[in-house]
Amino acid sequence: MPWDRDQMAARAAEELEDGMYVNLGIGIPTLVANYVGDKDITLQSENGMLGMGPFPFEGEEDPDLINAGKQTITELSRTAYFDSAMSFGMIRGGKIAAAILGAMEVAENGDLANWMIPGKLVKGMGGAMDLVAGVRKVIVVMDHQNKAGESKLLRECTLPLTGKGVVDRIITNLGVLDVVEGGLKIVECADGVTEDELRAATEATIV
Repeated sequence: MPWDRDQMAARAAEELEDGMYVNLGIGIPTLVANYVGDKDITLQSENGMLGMGPFPFEGEEDPDLINAGKQTITELSRTAYFDSAMSFGMIRGGKIAAAILGAMEVAENGDLANWMIPGKLVKGMGGAMDLVAGVRKVIVVMDHQNKAGESKLLRECTLPLTGKGVVDRIITNLGVLDVVEGGLKIVECADGVTEDELRAATEATIV
């Protein structure tokens, strides 16, 4: 069985190590906050929050506490607040160890497209371009295929790029792949998914 959104988020949380400062993108990556567990991880949000907690239980939401995706979240005893200029200073200054982002397309050389589809209304590019340029490791969490069953892991991206050669690891509903010299390398298959099935669902070169 392919992983569901929560299983993908839980697998992404396994990538995090004690002491890391981490930014979570919108979509599936926001769920990673629920699976950090006892690890000493500090989550940073572009809208000015350092030390995000997991999503609140129903009825305990504080509308003033939101992440960059406008979802309500919780704070921790060590949470700090600041303006977006300070937030992006942390990102551009290389203070964030990793970013876990969603994607529309990833190319086999690590190119990332995750901010717009031409002809469709977008609210803006957000902080993704700064993140992929400023953080030390970029992990993408995404569905392996689109709704039409076409691979989202491509030889070359067809959508406008967020960054060139920036992705390090990709976690999809079918497994985990690394961007390496010459293409993608399978690290792990989802439970019940064979390597042949993963390869068949991937347009990008698998080495």
